[in-house]
Amino acid sequence: MVAVHASAHSVASSEWIICLDKRPAERSGEDVDIILARLKGVKAFEKFHPNLLQQICMCGFYEYLEKGITLGTAFGESILDNTPRHATIVSRENSELLRIEQREFKTLWEKYRQCMAGLLAPPYGVMDSGAANDRMPDKENLNSDPLNFMSKNLNKVPSEKILRAEKVLRNAILARAPHMIRDRKYHLKTYRQCCVGTELVDWLLQQSSCVHSRAHAVGMWQVLLEEGVLNHVDHELNFQDKYLFYRFLDDEEEDAVLPSDDDKREAEEELQETLLILSQIGPDALMRMILRKPPGQRTAEDLEIIYDELLHIKALSHLSNTVKRELAGVLIFESHAKAGTVLFNQGEEGTSWYIIQKGSVNVVIYGKGVVCTLHEGDDFGKLALVNDAPRAASIILREDNCHFLRVDKEDFNRILRDVEANTVRLKEHDQDVLVLQKSLRPSSHGNIPAHFKYTVMSGSPEKILEHLLETMRLDIHFSDPALDDFVLMHCVFMPISQLCPRVCTYHSQASQGSEQERLDYSVASKRRVLSLALRWATLQGHHLLEDDTALSFLELHGFVSNDARVLRPVKELLPELERIMKQFFFYYQYFTMFICICFFWSQHKVLLRQFSSGEERLAKKQPIRSFDDILLKVYCSDHTYTTLRVPVLATGREVTAAVADKLGSTEELLLINLSASGEKQILKPNDVSVFQSLGVNGRLFACSREQLDSLNPLAEQEGPSTGSMSSFELMSSKDLAFQMTQYDWELFSCVHEYELVYHTFGRQAYRRSTPNLELFLKRFNQVQLWVVTEVCLCGTLSKRVQLLKKFIKIAAHCREFKNLNSFFAIIMGMCNPAVSRLSQTWEKLPSKFKKFYAEFESLLDPSRNHRAYRLTVAKMEPPIIPFMPLLIKDMTFTHEGNKTFIDGLVNFEKMRLIANTIRAVRHCRSQLFNAEVSPASKNPQEVRNYVRQLNVIDNQRTLSQLSFRLEPRRS
Repeated sequence: MVAVHASAHSVASSEWIICLDKRPAERSGEDVDIILARLKGVKAFEKFHPNLLQQICMCGFYEYLEKGITLGTAFGESILDNTPRHATIVSRENSELLRIEQREFKTLWEKYRQCMAGLLAPPYGVMDSGAANDRMPDKENLNSDPLNFMSKNLNKVPSEKILRAEKVLRNAILARAPHMIRDRKYHLKTYRQCCVGTELVDWLLQQSSCVHSRAHAVGMWQVLLEEGVLNHVDHELNFQDKYLFYRFLDDEEEDAVLPSDDDKREAEEELQETLLILSQIGPDALMRMILRKPPGQRTAEDLEIIYDELLHIKALSHLSNTVKRELAGVLIFESHAKAGTVLFNQGEEGTSWYIIQKGSVNVVIYGKGVVCTLHEGDDFGKLALVNDAPRAASIILREDNCHFLRVDKEDFNRILRDVEANTVRLKEHDQDVLVLQKSLRPSSHGNIPAHFKYTVMSGSPEKILEHLLETMRLDIHFSDPALDDFVLMHCVFMPISQLCPRVCTYHSQASQGSEQERLDYSVASKRRVLSLALRWATLQGHHLLEDDTALSFLELHGFVSNDARVLRPVKELLPELERIMKQFFFYYQYFTMFICICFFWSQHKVLLRQFSSGEERLAKKQPIRSFDDILLKVYCSDHTYTTLRVPVLATGREVTAAVADKLGSTEELLLINLSASGEKQILKPNDVSVFQSLGVNGRLFACSREQLDSLNPLAEQEGPSTGSMSSFELMSSKDLAFQMTQYDWELFSCVHEYELVYHTFGRQAYRRSTPNLELFLKRFNQVQLWVVTEVCLCGTLSKRVQLLKKFIKIAAHCREFKNLNSFFAIIMGMCNPAVSRLSQTWEKLPSKFKKFYAEFESLLDPSRNHRAYRLTVAKMEPPIIPFMPLLIKDMTFTHEGNKTFIDGLVNFEKMRLIANTIRAVRHCRSQLFNAEVSPASKNPQEVRNYVRQLNVIDNQRTLSQLSFRLEPRRS
């Protein structure tokens, strides 16, 4: 086929098309002349012999195609033989084509071969190979000539931004540390005006907190190296943190000009902004540099950086950590510059598996066109490798500058073989009941040989428990991560009602052998069970009072106590168990007393409605427990309300029944979560802890179905009409940040680890409540809305500028106190469209505060799975209040990307990944927040009360309207 026109179908009725639509045998000489006149204007036919062109007019056919239709197919016959086509053709826009059937084309080819050669790809004609240069070489070529390969892929002309960065860094070094750039001698050779790699890394780390590590600094210098504004004296293309010499572009000339005082002053002013830009793009450059190394040359640190990247790629979320570590050693970086590049064609042999690191691609199937689009984190090409089949579709780049991670077929198959070879399956009745992965664990002592470690991948709950108990070390001070994973996650697949009887059965089981062997086995099994019980009970806390847990635990305590009187080796563990039992009895006595009080007050209903232990507990910020009662205000359609005392776990049905009883109503009521914007959510009758669904200013309403449409928000839900700047502008920013941190720490400390599990897997499915976690997450939204509310309610431009400065200061102090939750809430509030669009306000903000804000905003950068934030947290020591929404996102990502059960077995690898995130929360709380080190303050109680009672507008539409009143749209 030859494209003769590409446009809207506006000439479909022209004469030449009518002529082409006729059968070749029916075309007259006049028809051929009309077609010939049209084809002479087609560029592809300019050099064709007139006789050839006339023959084409006699046998060609007209065809019109809409945009996105596939023409070529990898399964069809080639135009001259029966080999697969060399490319897939997709119409880029509405197109008109001239089609020549294979039989006629072969005849023309034999007669006019020379002038037609330009139409065909090799081996018949000459094809432009420019596009192929973008494709990465295979591993063998990469190994043989990596420098030549990299030089083709580096930018020839540096961008203006990077050129300016080079000047700023060079001038700043000459201003602050001029000794770093000087002539240097090495092996009797002098290298003019050079820096040393290690010194450049050291210098960057000293300049800004946005440079998180030496590896991060290496990536920032690699950006300059890739763009050619920093060069290694021997033209190596990887920046290294070693005693190697590098030269700035401005020092390449022998008569390089030194910066003037004005240049140095400008460099000082621009340095932080420049470092911020490089810190954002440095990790990408570092990753590219590592992935371009031949796999055999990657260091342990390189592999760890790649592995960390793979942990957060959506397409790999279902793979075990062992496989991800294997992939880190074989992945190859591949990039393509131009949209429209065909990565591979339908019908070709599958040679590689691809993961999109940056950009997007279209999946094209012959006859169907583009069937879907894949984006960053998606993968393709694996099916052809697994099934050893031809490619089922063509992959075409959808945008410029796409980056891929590639695994070649040989490595892919080897990893699969290794995984299967190292997989141990325990079967019962020909069914898998436990799947383990074998790996070699190196010895920490030189005289002890390495040994194999068996990691649980999946299994039945009973077999996983049995394996963990059998392999448990009897050292009471040894912490086994796998056992910790089980204790944290068992509620998902093995509820307490099943766990405790199973543990008791294991505890009391007998063994074969001599009397001494039976005794040894009994002692070992009891020690293991006791160690598990201690870990479990310690984690449970007040959950010991839920369901039948307490009775099961008492039963286990009885078993162990009886054994301890006889078996001396078990006695060393008894004191810890008794400590937990004392704690349990304290909870139990409180719980019993609480039940008695509730019974007493149930005889005095009027007093009960005025009593609220729940409110007192909220005020003191003690944990809300599932057996607690809370007070709920439930409103009617006329905005009157009734107050109910209900259990935390009360369902929607129980709440509506209580409301109907209180109101004396017999009609069926709906329970509604009504937001400030008027959005209505009908709560399901079986939903537990219905109060958790409320937003910051949300309220519960009960009404009949007929009244649903007439429900309107309360006046109090609209939020404040005036700002509170007059109250808090006189308060110290540091005091505000400290009191916010103290309050956030109280909320954070109340969150039980099980709440994170239930929130991830769906609390409704497990009939559990997560009130403390919901309060903490709601606090984040409240602080964010507080920032937006205060700015949008401030009518004076100069006051708004002062407000922005105040919030930036508070955010800085929150980061100083390691309160990242409020830190990000404040910055995200300032990023809200209602605030960020106030250009006049931002223009008046001093440059110093703009730089602070830009640095803070960079920590919000979501690229590379929030790498900037994660590097910041990694440098902090507890106590830390983490950015909780991101941790929730991590667990949700793992949950949704991995099945909980595989072939009926618990996917324990998934449990392990989620438990790792929960352990990160545990690490943040491993040290207590010291509230006694508060900054000196004139009015600490006033500040404390203010930050705990923030009044906000949580209707984005209202905030936007207020914003446009402050600064109307510019015409």
